[in-house]
Amino acid sequence: MTIHDELGRIMRDLRISVTDRCNFRCRYCMPAEIFDDDYAFLPKESVLTAEEIRRTAEIFVSLGVRKLRITGGEPLLRKDLPEIIAKLAAIQGAEDLSLTTNGSLLASKAAMLKEAGLQRVTVSLDSLDDETFMYMNGGRSKVKPILNGIEAAKQAGLLVKVNMVVQRGFNDHAVLPMVEYFREQGIILRMVEYMDVGNSNGWNREHVVGKQELLKQIGEEWPLEPLAPNYPGEVATRYRFLDGKGEIGIISSVTDAFCSSCTRARLSAEGKLYTCLFASKGYDLRERLRAGQTDEEIADYVRGIWEHRHDKYSLDRGTQGGDEPRVEMSHIGG
Repeated sequence: MTIHDELGRIMRDLRISVTDRCNFRCRYCMPAEIFDDDYAFLPKESVLTAEEIRRTAEIFVSLGVRKLRITGGEPLLRKDLPEIIAKLAAIQGAEDLSLTTNGSLLASKAAMLKEAGLQRVTVSLDSLDDETFMYMNGGRSKVKPILNGIEAAKQAGLLVKVNMVVQRGFNDHAVLPMVEYFREQGIILRMVEYMDVGNSNGWNREHVVGKQELLKQIGEEWPLEPLAPNYPGEVATRYRFLDGKGEIGIISSVTDAFCSSCTRARLSAEGKLYTCLFASKGYDLRERLRAGQTDEEIADYVRGIWEHRHDKYSLDRGTQGGDEPRVEMSHIGG
């Protein structure tokens, strides 16, 4: 089955947050001054169980979803994550199962996750310099544990990509060293424009390093040429190094928005469906799961939500809806 929203976009991807908790305090996601020790995270009973996650994902797959991505918070903090992965990997029709992590706990868990059925992992890393990286992550980790996690994931047979959020004046000087290191490692680095997700990260457009600026900076050092998307709706625009040493990607939600091809639905840790990363409203699926509704009844509810979807925040940024409170990125993943 394939369903379309009001703008003709299919639902192909489901991003599943398994926890709203994280052991980092990244300035663009969970700044420490907001998410301090007294911050009220979700109580355990509010979070979807492994079986509820499986059931929900299976309903979405019946509606046309083919890619499942596990997010957080930091998903590796969830003790039953291997069980969740195994349940998702067993769903007929799900063609791709991946995970986004800060990588700090990955070294000891990569082989277990691969064995459970995980196929790919995206690791967030914003600099190779300890001082810069610790400033970006709230002083929670140096670089070495993250690199160890990346290596462990490679050794386990997981496909690995690295995401770097670039903020002018904070870590933009780290772009070229990151590109050089990961192209030598044979790992795709994707640079992410600093986004105004949620209400807590102090977003300032002056701190955005745009796609064209990044391409110019990198291209002057290592000439690039564009590559076609791997599939319709791919988040990152792809560029190949002319010397043959792999590729990079740029995720340009601010300066070159890709709303027109967005196929992603998002499930928060407490079971709310969000139809956009910048959404202000979620739709409660947990209540329906726990009230005993059938899969068919929940599928009909989800279908109705998607078919009335018209989100295109990044295209409308600054023209409408800019003052509405938005869900935090730590709540629904990236």
